[in-house]
Amino acid sequence: MNKEIDQLAADNIRALAIAMVEKAKSGHPGGPMGGADYMHILYSEFFNYDPTDMEWPFRDRFFMDAGHLSSLMYAQYYLLGNFKKEDISNFRQWGSVTPGHPEVDVKRGIENTSGPLGQGHTMGVGAAIAAKFLKARFGDWMNHKIYGFISDGGVQEEISQGAGRIAGHLGLNNFIMFYDSNDVQLSSKTDEVTSEDTAKKYEAWGWKVVTIDGHDHEQIRKALTDANAETEKPTLIIGETIMGKGCVTADGSIYEGYTELHGKPIGDTGADYQKTMENLGADVNNPFDVYGKVESFYDNVLENKKKNAEAKKQEIAAWKASNKALSKKLDTFLSGKLPELDFGSVEHKSGLATRAASSNVLGYLAENVENMIVSSADLSNSDKTDGFLKKTTVLKKGDFSGAFLQAGVAELTMATIANGIALHGGIIPVVATFFVFSDYMKPAIRLSCIQELPVKFVWTHDAFRVGEDGPTHQPVEQEAQIRLLEKLKNHNHNQSFLALRPADSQETSVAWKMAMENTNTPTGLILSRQGIQDVPAASDRYEAALEAQKGGYLVQETADADVVLIANGSEVSTLVDAAKLLQDKDGLKVNIASIPSEGIFRQQPVDYQHKIIPVDKPIFGLTAGLPVNLEALAGPNGKVFGLEHFGYSAPAKVLDEKFGFTGEQVYKQVMEFLK
Repeated sequence: MNKEIDQLAADNIRALAIAMVEKAKSGHPGGPMGGADYMHILYSEFFNYDPTDMEWPFRDRFFMDAGHLSSLMYAQYYLLGNFKKEDISNFRQWGSVTPGHPEVDVKRGIENTSGPLGQGHTMGVGAAIAAKFLKARFGDWMNHKIYGFISDGGVQEEISQGAGRIAGHLGLNNFIMFYDSNDVQLSSKTDEVTSEDTAKKYEAWGWKVVTIDGHDHEQIRKALTDANAETEKPTLIIGETIMGKGCVTADGSIYEGYTELHGKPIGDTGADYQKTMENLGADVNNPFDVYGKVESFYDNVLENKKKNAEAKKQEIAAWKASNKALSKKLDTFLSGKLPELDFGSVEHKSGLATRAASSNVLGYLAENVENMIVSSADLSNSDKTDGFLKKTTVLKKGDFSGAFLQAGVAELTMATIANGIALHGGIIPVVATFFVFSDYMKPAIRLSCIQELPVKFVWTHDAFRVGEDGPTHQPVEQEAQIRLLEKLKNHNHNQSFLALRPADSQETSVAWKMAMENTNTPTGLILSRQGIQDVPAASDRYEAALEAQKGGYLVQETADADVVLIANGSEVSTLVDAAKLLQDKDGLKVNIASIPSEGIFRQQPVDYQHKIIPVDKPIFGLTAGLPVNLEALAGPNGKVFGLEHFGYSAPAKVLDEKFGFTGEQVYKQVMEFLK
């Protein structure tokens, strides 16, 4: 260790961070100045990765929660050679690789997209669960660590309770988190908003907690050494730091710890930018330079990391040579490739709720896909993920041989953990709850879309037919909200989300097939609580339902139809009942289309779309949610009947009658429409 170099390196990080913000005229300089000492010690002495192979699966991982401290990450990674000078000098600019909040970019060391506070460290918890899961299957050699970095805001966000509880409960000793505790927030001091004892809170959750001077390199070093040696608990290192560490005024007086240093350029505060840069040893005329001694030091750091990684790779190679079958399995897990699956072989009784059909599929997947973790928010016996649970065991402290995570009542935490599992790689995450509680999950769903993660969301109790539970548990507007994500493009210009609401059991099997084969974006399965009559088919219903892979298809087709009825989910069977009345009573020729995913349907050739939903025919849509769910599909010649109010507490069949969702009532609505 070299105290002079350590101080110089930390000050170089500080200078680079504030220079980025100053040039951009936007950003958060004070926090990076406080966290610089920890980052330097962590990356120079503890963090294991291969600089020549940034995507090495067995690297340590760093999950930033406080995304507004992106300049801290970019400065540190610049010293490590992950960014070029022009990258950091173009901080927050169009087309730069250094956006205002970090976006997942593993080749440059960015493991997760962060910004919405609380989610970054929770994704780290997910990655730690993934690492434990794989270690239980492939051996103790798989001992990489997951590091998190959190700020006062992240600790305050409610999601931190779920993450803290689960990490402690599972004994994630491979998760080490630094809490940059500087007593300053964006618009206030922390003592104005909280008086809790953070250390005791985390200790109560089962964490090892140590409080240190976050600028004392020896204390940082010891805390990280002890955390790496911990065998039972996750570790929280509370680093007491100073906001804007190193800032001075024009006359050289110390100007640290002020709230205004949090969220605007140093030059716009009571501190002086030029004098502060000089105080940190920087050349104001060349603010993005790496100090000479620091550059030499980090050259040696990188060489040591390459040597350590090579030694680890030799250890892994020896294991692979002695464990050929396991090695092949591990490679398959990490590749993301699925085994051969036959979804048509899953048996369903007639008239099942689609949640029950999903349970059958999950039971099949539990026996055929070994790298899945399924999680439920205390609803496994109701969202029917117990179909999977019955074939495995629950993850628990000291035993990760199972594949089911009982998340407890923490939907946002659960979904964010799934994002972290997906980011780690090697495992397929599935999370489940009631559809109405997708509202709790929305921030994580959005980050799943942005990061293009193949998380599978299972939502049951999909409509007002939840019945007696009343309006709080009856989703009405949720489908419209989720389907908006199908209309939103991700940064690869693809549909950011796949939403599937299957019409019956066999269409549920196909929906699961689509979900499992969708490896580039998240998927949501929207499933019924109540039983649904199976859609009639001329021969094999599963074979017919495979057409659902086009997003929409005809489940009933006649030549030169008088009217086309469209729906998804349980309303399709209601249309089948209505169509029979239209045919028997009025001699009408009726086509019925099931449209489980408008997003996928819109990707089909226009002539196919027009074959399913003609532009020159009257179109009637039925939805148990807001009419907007189908209005774009129905078009100018169409009418959509849906729910335009919250539900009520009553049995499902009563609600169908009261709301107009029986076959007879829909028949009358169609006839009125055709007049």
